[in-house]
Parts: sequence; C-alpha cells; structure tokens
Amino acid sequence: MADMGDKAREEFFSEAHEIIEGLSRDLLQLDGSRGKGPVDPELVNNIFRAVHTLKGLAGLFGAARMSALSHELENVLDDLRLGKIELTQLALDLLFRGITIYGRILAVEKGTRADPLSDIDEFLRELAELSESQSDEAPVSGAFYELDPGLLAVLTEYEEHRLRTNIEQGQSLFRLRVRFELATIDAALSSLKTKAKPHGEIITYLPTGEGAEADSIELDILMASKASLDVLRSLLGGEQAQIEEVPRRSRAAKDPVLVPSRPGSHAPPDAMGFPSAHPPSAPPRPKAVAQRPGALPKGGSTHAVAEVSLRSVTQTVRVDIRKLDLLMNIVGELSIVRNAIGRLTESVRKSPELREIGMELYRLHRGFERQLADLQSGILEVRMVPLGQLFDKLARVVRQISREADKDVNLVITGAETEVDKLIVEELSDPLMHMIRNAIDHAIEARIERERVGKPAVGTIALNAFQKASHVVIEVEDDGKGIDETKLVSAAVKRGLLGQDEVTELVHREVLNLVFIPGLSTKSDVGELSGRGVGMDVVKTNIGKLGGIIDIYSERGIGTKFTVTLPITLAIISALIVQIEGRTFAVPLASVQEAIWLDPAALRRVEGQELMTLRGATLPLCRMNELFGLTSAVKAKLRPYAVVVSVGARRLGLVVDELIGQQDIVIKPLGPSLKKVKGFAGATELGDQRVALVLDAPALIEEAFLGGSDAAVGASYG
Repeated sequence: MADMGDKAREEFFSEAHEIIEGLSRDLLQLDGSRGKGPVDPELVNNIFRAVHTLKGLAGLFGAARMSALSHELENVLDDLRLGKIELTQLALDLLFRGITIYGRILAVEKGTRADPLSDIDEFLRELAELSESQSDEAPVSGAFYELDPGLLAVLTEYEEHRLRTNIEQGQSLFRLRVRFELATIDAALSSLKTKAKPHGEIITYLPTGEGAEADSIELDILMASKASLDVLRSLLGGEQAQIEEVPRRSRAAKDPVLVPSRPGSHAPPDAMGFPSAHPPSAPPRPKAVAQRPGALPKGGSTHAVAEVSLRSVTQTVRVDIRKLDLLMNIVGELSIVRNAIGRLTESVRKSPELREIGMELYRLHRGFERQLADLQSGILEVRMVPLGQLFDKLARVVRQISREADKDVNLVITGAETEVDKLIVEELSDPLMHMIRNAIDHAIEARIERERVGKPAVGTIALNAFQKASHVVIEVEDDGKGIDETKLVSAAVKRGLLGQDEVTELVHREVLNLVFIPGLSTKSDVGELSGRGVGMDVVKTNIGKLGGIIDIYSERGIGTKFTVTLPITLAIISALIVQIEGRTFAVPLASVQEAIWLDPAALRRVEGQELMTLRGATLPLCRMNELFGLTSAVKAKLRPYAVVVSVGARRLGLVVDELIGQQDIVIKPLGPSLKKVKGFAGATELGDQRVALVLDAPALIEEAFLGGSDAAVGASYG
C-alpha cells in the first residue's frame, strides 16, 4: 500500500470495511433469493457497484492486491448483470470467497495478520475462467415494439440486456413522460423508481430536450411491466407524468430498426428488431443528449444545479471509537465532579447563614446534573450499533461452514435491530462464531440421519436477540441431536476431570456445564471444524470478560440452546454503593433486583449453602465478608442487607453491612497484575476521592451456581 498518513489509512480501512460488509449482506440476499424466481437485477447492480467502488478506493490508496481482486470480481459481476454467465452455485461460491479474501487483504494491509496471501493468484485465475465461460444471448422471442430509434441508439449494453430479458419474460413496454423540478430531481426520481419496482422495471430514461422550463427537466422513461395501463396510471400517473403503452409492431410492417451492435456483444445483429414510430429518415438524437438527469437542457440555469450538487447526500460521519472512549472518560470525570458538588451543596444548605447561597448552588447543581445526563445519554447512543452488523457476518460463516461439513443448514435471524455497545459487538463475534461452528459440526445431523428420525432434511440454527431491562440477551439454538450427557461425563472421567464418586452427585445443569471445561470434547475424531476441545471454554471466558454469563439448555434428540446475557454497555453505569466490614464496594445496578433487610429467622442451610425464601422462591446467599476474608475491629453491626443480584435466570443474595446510596461510576481496569482476581469487574473513583472496587455480579453468581470455591475468591482478594 502507498505511504499515507495515519488518518488517511484509518479512513481507507473504515470505508473499505463498510463497503465489504454491505457487499456481504447483498450477496447473502442474492443467495437466499436464488431459485425463487428471476434474480433481482438491482441487487446484482448494487453488488457490482460496491466492487467497482472498492476497486477505485484500492487504486486511490495503492492497495494493489485489493485492486486486482476487485478488477476480476467486477468482470464476473458485469457478465452476470449482462446475462453472459448464469448465477450458478459455483459463481456464488467464488463471490463469497472473494469477500473472505477481501478481509484477509485488509488484515494484512493493516498489519494485524501475517498472511502470505499465496492463494490469491489461483483465485484470480478461477474468476477469469468463469468470465471466459460466457454464453451467447438468445434472440428476442416475442413481438417487436414500435420504439423511437433515438432511444434505442443510446441504450447501454446493460440496458439492452434488461430490455431483451423483460421481453423474453412476456412483459409489456410502457413509455412515461415525466417532468421534474431540478431542485428535487434526485428525490423525485428515486421515489418514482420505488413506486414502480413492485410492478415492473425501469429500463432507461433520458431527457426529451423539449417542453422544459428553466428550472425543470422532462424525461422519457421506458418501463417494462406485466401490470395493465390503468393500474400503472393509478400508481404512477398524475399531473407531472403521462403514461402510454408502447404498441406492438404489426406483422406487415417492414424494415425494422435494429439496435446497434456493441463491441464484444454476443447477441446476433438481428436480436433486437424494434421498428420506429418515426420515419426511418429521422436522425437519431446525438448521444450527448443521452445523459442522465442532473444535466440541464439548453438555456437552463447552472446556478441552481451547482447549489443542489454541492449539498451532502448523507447526514452521517465516521468517528473513531477511541475518540468516543475519550469523551466517555471525560463525562465520567464530570460525574465525579457532579457528585462532589452535590455533597458540597448539601453541606452549604444545612448552614443557616448560607441558606440562600445553598439554594442557588442547588439549582445550579440540578441544571448541571440534567445537562450531564443528556450528554452521557447522547454519547452512549452514538456508541450503540445494531447486532445485525454481526449477524450478517455470522450468516456468511454458516454458509461456508455448512458447505465444508456437507450439511444443509438454514440460519434464522430475529432481533437484528437490537442495539449494543460497539465494543461489546466486536468482542462478541468470536464467541458466537465458536457456538455456531460447534452447532454445525456437533449438533446438526447429516441429511440421511435427520430424515431417518423424521426431522426436516435441512437443519436450523436460530439466532435471536432482544433487550431485557438493562441487559441484552442473545440466544443460539439448533434443532440437532442435543448433548449426549453420558458421553460428556465419560469423557470428563476419562480425562481425570471427574472422579467416579462425583458423577452421581452431578445435577443436570452441572453435567451440561462440563462442555465449558478446557480440553473436553465428546468427539472421538479431530476434524477441520472441531473435536479438539478448544472453543467453549474460550466462549465462556470471553463472555465473562464482558460482564455476561452463558446458560446452556439441551434435550437429547431435540436440540440445544445457548443463552448469553450481557450488559448493553460497559461505559458509564449506575451502581449501588455498599459497605462490607468498613470497606466500600460498588454493585452495578444493571444486575441489582432489590435490596432487603436480612431476617436471621428466615435463613436455613442446605448442604453447606445458606438459603432463604423470598416471595416463594429459594434465594441462595453469599456473605461477602466471608467470601473476601474481611474482618473489622468494630464488632457491633447493624442489621445486614441482602442485595439481590440476577443475571439471566440466576439470582444470588449478596449479604452486606450497609447501603450507602446510588451513584454513576466509570469502571477502570485493575491492571495486568490484578486482572486474574476473581469477583471484581474493576475499580472506580467516588466523589469524595475514595476508590471502590466494583463487584462482578456475573462472576459471583457463576461461582455460587457452579459450586465454585469461596476460598479461591477470598484468597485472590486477600
């Protein structure tokens, strides 16, 4: 890649990544529509334009390998859109491989991957061979139409192909004459195309060069449709639009006007025999007239067009997430200042001689608090992105892996509009990919086996996301064979991870959670996809780092569902400040359900676990002073509280000495030397310059429900 500044490099990578993501979405849509009717030409055009844009971008920044790849892909897509090659499975596979190679090239250019890219030349040869396997287009079948030879003379090769295709499909042709205001032509033409798309295809349009005012332009539009003239007039007609059907040519007519042959065109010269509605001697319009809207007819005002063309067509800007992190840190520091001002305000208001100053300070503090809350909310909203960005990538992974495993798998996605912090989305991609990879390899049966047990031949993986309070829940569910608990336990015993005496004590949840043990796999053979026992332990670890938990449900022969529960954001959060043995801690409010007085008479102990009944349900308790090994010289204590925290379907009561209040905090990491300490999400600075440790509710719940060792956590703290 050519030398460029850091800012230019980041712009290149960001823009290229955006284009590739859009390209991937369109390819998935194209793949899903294949075999369900005629291919949407606009979709193929969108893909072609995206690759063309990437080619120009790569050339601008000197990315030679990306430019070469884009050039060959562009040739294939151009042949597809011109009907010279068919949209076969081979063609789609090559296009999807191109997306993967684009990602590899970007990673190499960015320096995040050492990849020799040795297979690119072979891939380019395969693309070239596909382009060479062109087939000639058949002559038009159907009646000829009386079309203006001037219109036919300026058709592009692609427009000729679309005209030919529509006639072969039995569509009728219609001529629309529409007048547009120059100031709104882009929006008006786009609106017309949107209205027309469900009923047909706009093949071409060009200025008439007559009857237009200085501030307007008149277009002739050629449209193909199966709808009747009355239907089109009711949908598209009006004061500014006149619609008429193009008459078919009488069989007795002679001397048809031919569409000019294009260089490289494979259609025979007489493939398009469209007779003229005008005398043959009428000269065709010059090709210079056949420019698309945006050019003014003679005598028009250039000032108005210049004014319109200089306006931006988008209202979005691309912002580096690191800049948003910086802003969020500043807002966090302002939150600490706000809390300090709040305490100072209360102190001043209690002094009789400073009451008026206290009231004025209180009003200023409330205004500052509201503005800060709006600022915080705005920055958080900017950081939020829809999970659809990630789900689109996973759809491509499913397609690729299912083909490698020779299995038919359908991915069903719901809740793609659910929004999560950008940083969480980035860290979530690998865990979700591991789960889907395991579902295809381990869970989904082969077609023959599925049919034998009465299941649909095509397996299904459902990816669902939804917001639940201040958390987001992501479910990955398959309709495969489920987890074989017997094999799982046997594998754990064989590897020495479980003793025979421990097996009988395991409950259903504990057996299923064995899949998260590093190195454990029920698969006897090691394949390309899985079988090494690597993956699910990494999934659990990475989700834990995001402050989330993962639950697993499985039924033999029915399927398996993984449920991931995560906070919506890891930036500024509200926390409940508590005290334990004189030390101050923060509990994220996103995990807190309620806080109650602890009644000693309601407590009981079952198999060493302290429990209580809360509104008819059993609530396990965890005494935080014992967990962390804390003692205090002060023996006289107030009646303790139980702070009920929950993540997903799990609840735990954290026993603390005192509730201090609620406060917005910014979590800071503990640093490399303390990052392995269990039970803590980080630290935060309170308004009085004190530092409090932030409790990691998901980790504490995980320890309690999996029978984790309290001593291990306490030892880590001590």
